[in-house]
Amino acid sequence: MQIIRRGDAGEAVRDVQRRLIDLGHRVAPSELEGTFGPSTEGAVRAFQGARSLPVDGIVGSDTWGLLVESGYRLGDRTLYLRSPAFRGDDVRELQRMLTALGFDAGKEDGIFGRDTSEAVREFQRNVADRVDGIVGFDAVRTLERMRPTLDGPSRAVVREEEAVRAMTTSLAGSTVAIDPGHGDRDPSRQERSLEADLTFALAAELARSLEERGATPAMLRTPGEDPTPSDRAQTANGLAAAVCVSLSLGAADPHGRGAACAYWGTSTTHSPAGRRLAELIVAELVATGLPDGGTRPLAVTLLRETSMPAVIVEPGRVSDPDEGFLLSDPLFRRRIADAIAEGIGRFLRGTVGS
Repeated sequence: MQIIRRGDAGEAVRDVQRRLIDLGHRVAPSELEGTFGPSTEGAVRAFQGARSLPVDGIVGSDTWGLLVESGYRLGDRTLYLRSPAFRGDDVRELQRMLTALGFDAGKEDGIFGRDTSEAVREFQRNVADRVDGIVGFDAVRTLERMRPTLDGPSRAVVREEEAVRAMTTSLAGSTVAIDPGHGDRDPSRQERSLEADLTFALAAELARSLEERGATPAMLRTPGEDPTPSDRAQTANGLAAAVCVSLSLGAADPHGRGAACAYWGTSTTHSPAGRRLAELIVAELVATGLPDGGTRPLAVTLLRETSMPAVIVEPGRVSDPDEGFLLSDPLFRRRIADAIAEGIGRFLRGTVGS
């Protein structure tokens, strides 16, 4: 999609502004004719922060997608299983309500997939309704009458937490999907081609390190390809990978420092397995001497649509002079790759208490 950022003007900017205003964000009157000025950027940043997105003030595919999805409320449209799947806050609200009532709708990702469809059907059976998997006005009214309590964790979160505690596998023999992040669609790629080049170099080192440990690395793109994040997630799913690791060198986040890692999460839910994987990788990176940049939940497409534990690893940022210098060193990249591989191995071994 077209990247929309400060300095742009036109109908696309007006569309973004209308959606932001509908969600309660403020845009200065002087910008409302479609000028992407400081107040529009501030509104975008506020929206991104509230929706667990990278806060860069740029409207890329993830921000635009969630802006559109945020406009739906449960009951606005009839929901059912289809391809492409319905996506939106209405689906997310439906998933939360079904889970709160004891019907396992799966990952609370706002995507009406098979798990959500089966939960709807089970709900319909239990209320003696027509079992067709369709969520129309009557189904919404029935759900609302039951007033489910939405404060507790979902079954998907509890189930994943139990799976992490019980994990006792090995890196040897496992497939690890590696996503060399960035590409021509990435806003930061337009500013720093070095970022994409170094990411591929780091991905190659990670593949080497994984192979030395007996794993099967699988790249989600080549230097000549630029698949969408959704395409990358579907490729990882098709590989039946044990984990998915996306590598980023953070040119779009010039204020962060140190080794950081992101996992799937929003203000209401998260992936316990992704969080544990992120914590272990960051711990190994910090052990190499890197500053601790911490872990954080993100609601970006790659983490949202992968079916296995997935993380975005940021061992450093090429926008930082010191970190950029280190990342350009092949020996340093080798140390970083070995640390990431060790973190993955610890995760698969089930080192919950370490």
